[in-house]
Amino acid sequence: MGANEFRFFLSCDINSPVTFRIEKLDGNLPVKKSSDSGVVSVAEEKKPELYIECALYIDGAPFGLPMRTRLKTTGPPYCWNELITLSSKYRDLTAHSQLAITVYDVSCGKTDGLIGGATVLLFNSKMQMKSGKQKLRLWQGKEADGSFPTSTPGKVPRHERGELERLEKLMNKYERGQIQSIDWLDRLMLKSLDTIKDQESSKHGSSHLFVVIDFCSFEHRVVFQESGANLFITAPIGSTNEFVTVWDTELGKTNPSENKQLKLARSLDRGIIDRDLKPSNIERKSIQRVLKYPPTRTLSGDERQLLWKFRFSLMSEKRALTKFLRCVEWSDVQEAKQAIQLMYKWEMIDVCDALELLSPLFESEEVRAYAVSVLERADDEELQCYLLQLVQALRFERSDRSCLSQFLVQRALQNIELASFLRWYVAVELHDHVYAKRFYSTYELLEENIIKLPPGVNGEDGYQLWQSLVRQTELTAQLCSITREVRNVRGNTQKKIEKLRQLLGGLLSELTYFEEPIRSPLTPNVLIKGIVAGESTLFKSALHPLRLTFRTPEEGSCKLIFKKGDDLRQDQLVVQMVWLMDRLLKLENLDLCLTPYKVLATGHDEGMLEFIPSRSLAQILSEHRSITSYLQKFHPDEHAPFGITATCLDTFIKSCAGYSVITYILGIGDRHLDNLLLTDDGRLFHVDFAFILGRDPKPFPPPMKLCKEMVEAMGGAESQYYTRFKSYCCEAYNILRKSSNLILNLFHLMAGSTIPDIASDPEKGILKLQEKFRLDMDDEACIHFFQDLINESVSALFPQMVETIHRWAQYWR
Repeated sequence: MGANEFRFFLSCDINSPVTFRIEKLDGNLPVKKSSDSGVVSVAEEKKPELYIECALYIDGAPFGLPMRTRLKTTGPPYCWNELITLSSKYRDLTAHSQLAITVYDVSCGKTDGLIGGATVLLFNSKMQMKSGKQKLRLWQGKEADGSFPTSTPGKVPRHERGELERLEKLMNKYERGQIQSIDWLDRLMLKSLDTIKDQESSKHGSSHLFVVIDFCSFEHRVVFQESGANLFITAPIGSTNEFVTVWDTELGKTNPSENKQLKLARSLDRGIIDRDLKPSNIERKSIQRVLKYPPTRTLSGDERQLLWKFRFSLMSEKRALTKFLRCVEWSDVQEAKQAIQLMYKWEMIDVCDALELLSPLFESEEVRAYAVSVLERADDEELQCYLLQLVQALRFERSDRSCLSQFLVQRALQNIELASFLRWYVAVELHDHVYAKRFYSTYELLEENIIKLPPGVNGEDGYQLWQSLVRQTELTAQLCSITREVRNVRGNTQKKIEKLRQLLGGLLSELTYFEEPIRSPLTPNVLIKGIVAGESTLFKSALHPLRLTFRTPEEGSCKLIFKKGDDLRQDQLVVQMVWLMDRLLKLENLDLCLTPYKVLATGHDEGMLEFIPSRSLAQILSEHRSITSYLQKFHPDEHAPFGITATCLDTFIKSCAGYSVITYILGIGDRHLDNLLLTDDGRLFHVDFAFILGRDPKPFPPPMKLCKEMVEAMGGAESQYYTRFKSYCCEAYNILRKSSNLILNLFHLMAGSTIPDIASDPEKGILKLQEKFRLDMDDEACIHFFQDLINESVSALFPQMVETIHRWAQYWR
C-alpha cells in the first residue's frame, strides 16, 4: 500500500451489529444526604449499586432497544469491562447517529437513582467512524439526551481541555497501534502519565465523573455512506473556495474500460503480426530499465503491456522470463496457454531466478514445475544454501505432494546432509496449524523413500539410516529434560554445573555412551558416540544453555551448545545468509575470514549451535584493556605493526569488514560488546540475532556496529589499515549488490514463515532489505555512499553510553 493511499470500509457494507465495550466509571460519586436532617449519616450510608443504560439514537430519535450492563458494587473505580451488542447494525447508521449513556444507582430511591448521562456521536467531523477508547464526561443529575444537537455532549469542551486530555488522546492512538511501540520509552511514558494524572486530579479536584467506553476497531477506517448512494460529500458545496472531501468508492477496483482495451490489444498481439516486432531505441531502453527492477517491484500496466508486446524478441534474454510471466493475465485461458508454450522455448534462466517463480506471486502449477526443473541443475552445496527457503515455499504449492516436495525428497536420498536438514526443517514446521498437513505429507514422503533405500557402502540400509535420524529427536528431548532439571537447582552457576555432570554420570548415564552412534544434528556426516560428562558445562545466563562435548568414533570430539527457551529460527536464517554471502564473496575471490557457525532450530523454543572457541569483546577489554593486547598474546611479532603478525591483523581487518557489511544489509540490531566475539587467530564474528531487518531495542542505532576499540585495533581512523578496512567493505558491498535479486528472492520465500521479525510485516521487511542495496546507484556512487556510512557510524558516540549500561546489566546478572 502506497504512503498516500487511504483504504477504508463503507458503513453501508458492514452487516454486523453495533458493538462496543463499557470499561469503567472514573471519579467519586456524589455523596447522598439524609432526606430528614440534610447531613450524611455513616451508619445509613448505602453501598452504591450501579448499572449503565446504553441507547442508540438516529437523527434524534431512539432506534432499537436500549441495553443495560450488570450491577456493579465495588469501586471506585467501577469497572465493568462488559461487551455491549445492540440490535441495530452498522449499515443502519446515519451521519448523526449517537450513543446515549446513562448511569443509575439502584441503591437509592427513584428520584435519587440517576447519577448522570452523556452522549457521543458515532462518526467524527470527517465522517469516519470513531474507534478505540472514548472518555465521556457525565452531566450529573441528567439523563443522556439523544436529540440532535444534544444537550449532554460527553466531549469535554475545547476551552476546558488540559494536558491530561491531550495525553489521553495520544494514548488512544498508541493503543490502536498508530504510534510505534518502543519498550524502554513506553515504560517511562506510562510512569510519567500516572504522575500527570495525580497532579491534574489534585489541581482541579475530582468533581467530574467520566465513563470510559471502547469502540470496535476494524482492519481499515470505516467511512459513512448511506445504502444505495454512490458517494458521500462530507460538506455542502458552497460558493467559497474551500476544499471538498469526496470518498471514491471505486478506489482500487478494476476500470472496466481500461481492462477491455487491454484485452483487445492483447488479442490483436496474439496474432502472427507481432512475432517479428522489434522495439525502438526508446522502447528498448524502457525494457532494459524494467528488467533491472528488483523482484519486489510491481509492474505498471504500461510496463506489462510493453513486455507482452515484444515477448517474442525477448525470448533470448533469460533474465526477462520472470518479468514476462508477471505480466501474463493468468485468468485468460488462451493467454496463459501461450505464455506456458513460450516459457519452455525461452532461454534457460539461472537458479536464482527460478526461486522467484516459487514465490507466492506465481500460482500456476506449470510455472512452479518449470522452476523445479531449473533447480535440478544446482549442485548439493548450492541447494543446501536455499533448502530452508525451499521448505518454506511448500506453503505456496497447490497440493501436498507437489513437484517441489518430490524434488526435495529425491535430492535428499542422494545426500545424508540434505536428508537430515530437510527432515528437521519440515519437522519444525509441523507446529504450524494452518500448513501442518502439508509439511507432514512431505515428512511421510521422505520417510517412505529413505526406508526403501538399499544398503550403502558401510552396510547401513534405509531403515537403519532413518532410525539414525530419528534418534536425533530423541537426543534433543533428553537434552530438554536435562536443561529443565539444571534450571530448577537453586544456587550459583557452579552448583548447576555439578548437577549437570551428576545427571550425566547417574540417571542419564546412557547419554555418555550411546548404544549405537547418532548422526550429529549440526553435521550429519559426523557420528557421535556419547557426551563427555567432565568437559560439559553451561553458560552463565538466564536460560542456562548447555555446552556439551561429544565423542566421535576416531577418538576425537565435537562441541555444541544446546538452548531451551529461545527461538533459534531467526538465528538460523541469519547465519544461513552469512554462509551464503561468504560463498558469494569467495566466488569473486574475496575471502573475508567470516565464521558462519552452524545453527539448527529443533523446535520453536529449542535448538543447537556450533561452539566456536572465542571470547566476547566485553570480556577481552575487561581483561586486556584493548583488542591489540589480546591478539599480541597469541600472535606476537616484535617487528610487525602493533606487535601482531601480519596474517592475524589482516584476518581481523577482513572479518570486521565482512560483518560490518552483512549486518548493515540484514539490518541486525541490538549489537553490543557481549555479542561480538573474537577468536585467538583474529576472526571477529557476531552472535545472537534477536533483532533483524531494521528492528533495534536501542534508541538511535548507528547504520553499522563499528566500535572505537575495533578502529583503534586497526591503528586509528587515519591509519593505512583502517583505509584497507574501508576498501574491503566497499568491495564486499558491491559484490553482494550484484546478488541482490537472489537474497531478496530468498527472503520473499520466507514471507509465510512464523519467524517473529518476518511474520510481523513481511512486505515492509523485504522493502527495508531492498533499500539497503541502493539499487538506484552505480558501483562508484555506492563506494562513496558506503564510506559515508562508515564515517557516520564511527562518529556516532551515543551508543557508547548504552554499551556501558548493558555492561552493568551483564555484570549484575
